[in-house]
Amino acid sequence: MCIVLNAKDISVTGRKMTDKIYYWHTGYIGHLKERRLKDKMEKDPTEVIRKAVLRMLPHNRLHDDRDRKLRIFSENEHPFHDRPLEPFVMPPRQIREMRPRARRALIRAQKKEQAIRKEEEGAKNAEITA
Repeated sequence: MCIVLNAKDISVTGRKMTDKIYYWHTGYIGHLKERRLKDKMEKDPTEVIRKAVLRMLPHNRLHDDRDRKLRIFSENEHPFHDRPLEPFVMPPRQIREMRPRARRALIRAQKKEQAIRKEEEGAKNAEITA
């Protein structure tokens, strides 16, 4: 079972809050409805995460079972206090997964840290010999 807490606190990048639109059709002619992500978050923030997760899953026999095992709560309160919950921590991103500009910036920062460490070690060695 996967339990998601604090669904109201999600953050999105860019202008998705105003530009992302969810469409659905009522079944009547000309009744294509739409709602922006901002409005959907105000109405029900759990539905945003549910749609995002379920649309990523393959539509096969297991789809409905996986939907039942996904529990989403907009606040920190949940009815599973008797079970120990394991928080999921995102693993650090690998350099290959990043965009080229971000990758170059990360590599530059790492080289700069190494240079600073070498200077500090050199200063310590100079003090020791003196």
